[in-house]
Amino acid sequence: MPGQVKVEGVVLRSLRFGEADRILHLYTEHRGRVGAIAKGVRRSRSRFGGRLEPFTRVSLVLHEGRSDLLTVTAADTIAPHRRLRESAASLDAAARACDAVARLFETADPHPPVYHLLCHELALLDADPAAATRANQLAFRLKLLLAGGFAPHLAACASCGEPAHLSGFSGAEGGVVCEGCEGETGAFPLAEEAHVFMSEALGRPLRETPQASELALRQAERAIGETAEHHAHVRLRAATP
Repeated sequence: MPGQVKVEGVVLRSLRFGEADRILHLYTEHRGRVGAIAKGVRRSRSRFGGRLEPFTRVSLVLHEGRSDLLTVTAADTIAPHRRLRESAASLDAAARACDAVARLFETADPHPPVYHLLCHELALLDADPAAATRANQLAFRLKLLLAGGFAPHLAACASCGEPAHLSGFSGAEGGVVCEGCEGETGAFPLAEEAHVFMSEALGRPLRETPQASELALRQAERAIGETAEHHAHVRLRAATP
């Protein structure tokens, strides 16, 4: 039924539309991915001001009509994340976090844990520019996969269940594999450091993301990417070098 709905969400992306409007891509707590139009937002006297900028956490009143796009009728800022915009690294990390959410969770199905994870990541980047590392981006993506039910299997061989001699990673199998299964599963070599990084990144809070060498991070990123492609059918953007 057409009418007014109130949502809390994060502005993932904003696109110019017409002379003064913007199309917003939002990720909301209880309605998943939402598309909306903010009419007149680009005018200097717009009642929305800067409340609908990307990476802002907002409370919105939307009009739901017959169009796929809802119309923004009111907006209040919950967290503007202003400090985040003062750091190029934090801004880039925020954009990649929002892009990962948009790609992995593109439907209207609600995933409150995903929403709160995104809010936590943006708050962390806003509070501490030093948090905008490649390791942090990969830890965030691992937690996204976990929230979506796609987390890689890391405790034992994803093919035969062997708990030891884990030397490779297979995206098709969805996790680490042992020496005996490595050749049969199309796996690539995975160093112990990369394995440990992924395990610890899943178990620790984002603010305690473990560090690792560049080689380990490259292997972890490949594992995350192949897991997303094989099981969520999504290709993620490369993390910041």
